[in-house]
Amino acid sequence: MRRLGTEGWAGVAMMIVAVAVSLPVLLWDVPLRIPRPLWALVLVVALAAVVAVGVLSARRRASRAVLATAVVTVWVLVLTVPAMGLLHVLVVITAAVSVYVVPLSVSLAIAGTNTVVVLINNSLVSADSSEVLILTGFYLLIQLATIFSTATMLRERRMRTELARAHVDLQAAGILLEESARTAERLRISRDLHDLIGHQLTVLTLNLEAARHLGAGPGEEHVERADQVARTLLRDVRSTVDTLRDKGSDLETALTRMVDGVPGLAVEITVEEGLELDQERALALVRLAQEALTNTIRHAQAEHLSIDVSRRDGAVELRAADDGVGAREVRLGNGLRGLRERFEGLGGGVDVEGHEGFRVTGHLEAA
Repeated sequence: MRRLGTEGWAGVAMMIVAVAVSLPVLLWDVPLRIPRPLWALVLVVALAAVVAVGVLSARRRASRAVLATAVVTVWVLVLTVPAMGLLHVLVVITAAVSVYVVPLSVSLAIAGTNTVVVLINNSLVSADSSEVLILTGFYLLIQLATIFSTATMLRERRMRTELARAHVDLQAAGILLEESARTAERLRISRDLHDLIGHQLTVLTLNLEAARHLGAGPGEEHVERADQVARTLLRDVRSTVDTLRDKGSDLETALTRMVDGVPGLAVEITVEEGLELDQERALALVRLAQEALTNTIRHAQAEHLSIDVSRRDGAVELRAADDGVGAREVRLGNGLRGLRERFEGLGGGVDVEGHEGFRVTGHLEAA
């Protein structure tokens, strides 16, 4: 179960305030311009719409339709209660939540129309124009303050998200660059071993073979022994060259380095003990983990991400799962599409699910 963050608690407090300013209308004999049961029904719709705006904020079209419902129903609530000034707090709430789903200019327009509604209601209640203007201006200023403070908070959250994504990309780029440099160095050393020592040992074994066939003599035993040593060394050099060429990456170290220091997200890395992969497969898994991590940071609103790499049914599988909001319909971006093609080229594939959190599974044929 996900913990309720700062924004969640702010939403809870906002709903408590909305209910608190509405209860007197329901419990006391406050005059209404519409039947009280109907007013109560409109209140329920308005509060449900406000909550739905926050829940559906990632789905733009639906959230904007719900926001429109919240704004209109709040207007009805305010205009049908002539003697409850505190009820105007509801328009402040709709202005605040609007920042999550519409541009700032639209939120300011909503605040303007809310102010007109407040002005009309105050004019119907009080004949003192100065009092009407003061109360109306007061609620306008509160709306502007909540709009700008919410917009600032969301901008800072986006900046933190982009900073985290840039951190992951930078770490991954460093890992890939270092691995490329190490691979180039291993290939250079393997070529040197093969070209210099390997060739010299080959020449030595040929000379010793020729000496051994020249006939018996006092040094024949030493020639035989030297020939065996030379052939053993040649096999060792060839084995070392093959190992240097085929040596893969330390996958667990690479993944741990990549996720180290990611702000606001707890990442758990598990790599099956003794798992050995060639460089191409290891780097493919690193890139898939990077893509899953950046998607979680940017879209999932998650607190925890687990990345597990293990052997399953003769293949190597990476499973990444977060505890975020998920999505009913998962659309693959260029990154995941490219990785799916890369995995298919290595005899595997990539699957993505978004029903309960964001889940990415990539599998490769073991080398």
